[in-house]
Amino acid sequence: MKVQVKRLKEVSIEILKGLHLPEKEADLVAECLIRAEMRGIDTHGVRFLKLLSDRVSAQMICIPTPLKVIREEGATALLDGGNGLGQVAAHKAMKISIQKARDYGIGITLVRNTNHIGILAYYTQMAAEEGMVGVVMCNSAPSMAPWGGVDPFFGTNPLSIAIPCNSKGPIILDMSSSVVARGKIRKAQRMKEPIPFGWALDESGTPTTDPVAALKGTLLPIGGPKGYGLALMIDILAGVLPGSQYGPNVKTFHEPLGPTGIGVFTMAILIERFMPLTQFKTLINSYSEMIKNSRKAKGVSRIYLPGEIEREKEEKSLLEGVELNDSIIDELNKLLEQVKSPVRLNSFQGN
Repeated sequence: MKVQVKRLKEVSIEILKGLHLPEKEADLVAECLIRAEMRGIDTHGVRFLKLLSDRVSAQMICIPTPLKVIREEGATALLDGGNGLGQVAAHKAMKISIQKARDYGIGITLVRNTNHIGILAYYTQMAAEEGMVGVVMCNSAPSMAPWGGVDPFFGTNPLSIAIPCNSKGPIILDMSSSVVARGKIRKAQRMKEPIPFGWALDESGTPTTDPVAALKGTLLPIGGPKGYGLALMIDILAGVLPGSQYGPNVKTFHEPLGPTGIGVFTMAILIERFMPLTQFKTLINSYSEMIKNSRKAKGVSRIYLPGEIEREKEEKSLLEGVELNDSIIDELNKLLEQVKSPVRLNSFQGN
């Protein structure tokens, strides 16, 4: 069924407040999860409410988030996430980076000891909306082997870059270092569907289309050794540099095995330090049109910019609602019951 965005956010906040999140943190986490749903990235959406509930029950996450500024000087800052909510830590880090970019032309804020932060586009868009280039990277639990290896060592280690322009919204690259995000493998497992050939290897290093074997094995890096190199560099910048966990020491958020130790890198670049913002946006808009109007391959009717498909899905979701399957509806209602809320999500009140 389809649930209106406003309603889904109300339900999510109800669950989060029931898990003892302060109102501001509940609002931020709900917004981040629902933005993912709206953009068609349901692997990072409201499904995470159940994972968060499990962590709260296991006392493996600190709420409210005990965020601390460890060091701050000039254009840089270092935060400790205190094993709290990753969304809260990443949001604060980007806000600091944006302010420092206003003061110094560039701002870089790193975070150590935090948890899953959701879709990275959420944070880079914050910078783009302020007339800045936004860059965010983070590491994650091992799911990808070094090129030529078979044992998971790196996470999917995503990267997002957002560029402001004059069109409907910023150009946003949001990608993992692996061919596909691990969440899509888990989704295929839940749906009992095969995965495409070329996504993963099994435990022996043999290519597989079985999601169960893929989860026991390793994902393949995007572009072969290039994706491996990208994952390594992100692990260093987001994990090693802030003093967080890295490589196989990062733990998964999907099982209560202990603090995940995720690290985050955020950067904002003030465009006005290089040219007037209006001039830059005009150039990017013209550049975008050149790309979209370039000659198309056979059978292709439209060339998309990075993030354009997701933005259009977001706009459609805002008008028509977010589509959720029955299992997610049941899970949300069980969480509402668990936190002793009288609210329920069903076909009569979903929209």
